[in-house]
Amino acid sequence: MAANWFIGLPVAAGVWLSRLEPPAELPVRVFAPSDLHLTVAFLGAVSREAAHAAFAEAGSFALAPSEVRLGALVPLGRPARPSAFSALLCEGREAVEQAISAARGALFAAAGARPDHRPALAHLTLARPQRRASDLQVRAATAWACGIDLGAPVVRLDQIALYTWSADRARQLFRIELTQTLREPGT
Repeated sequence: MAANWFIGLPVAAGVWLSRLEPPAELPVRVFAPSDLHLTVAFLGAVSREAAHAAFAEAGSFALAPSEVRLGALVPLGRPARPSAFSALLCEGREAVEQAISAARGALFAAAGARPDHRPALAHLTLARPQRRASDLQVRAATAWACGIDLGAPVVRLDQIALYTWSADRARQLFRIELTQTLREPGT
């Protein structure tokens, strides 16, 4: 099975991540600190060469290094059975979503990947219910996630990265293959 590739904005974990400790009876996986990112473009199971070609286009990503604020944790995916619990950006969201929207077409084209035509949604996935979770457990996990107050932390976005699967997915889901520092647009 081929590894998936995506381009994202790495986010450094803060003390706020320690607030995500699900009760033992809930089959929820909290992301490892090294897995935290805002997805720019999910490329899917393309070749390494195609992923690198897409990442070469990321140098023109139109977002300057900036600070954004994390807002409420919300369930994402199908409403009846969410697949992720993510913090939406409550400050800086419009600029990030504009940059993502402007960049995705070129990134998908360079990789030969299927485009995603959904509107950009600047969010930081922090946890996922496990696939084996029952519907009742997913509802309980959703209630747990929606009750968490992260404290509206500010996080810095200053890099863009090419990600793929980690060799040890029990420890962390993803690994960074390449990074670039975000620059002021036009520089």
